Amino acid sequence: MITILNRTELLHTFSMQRQAQVRNALDQQKIDYALKTINRKSPSPLAAGSRAKTGTLGENLEMNLEYVIYVRKEDYDRAILLIQ
Repeated sequence: MITILNRTELLHTFSMQRQAQVRNALDQQKIDYALKTINRKSPSPLAAGSRAKTGTLGENLEMNLEYVIYVRKEDYDRAILLIQ
């Protein structure tokens, strides 16, 4: 089990294809990982509904979702060699 105490960040990307490639490679090598998906367009609690007011005109929608993959600290060296 990966927890906040025993993990380190392996990859930070906005590409769905890249995160899928890395996850498949980690699965094949039986390296445990955790994926965090951050929606950069979700409104903040202080500005609820702000997206409806501003819309998305002129924004790069490919930068909408951010993916962060974490692995155990002891698996980091093996994982970084695997994804390079």
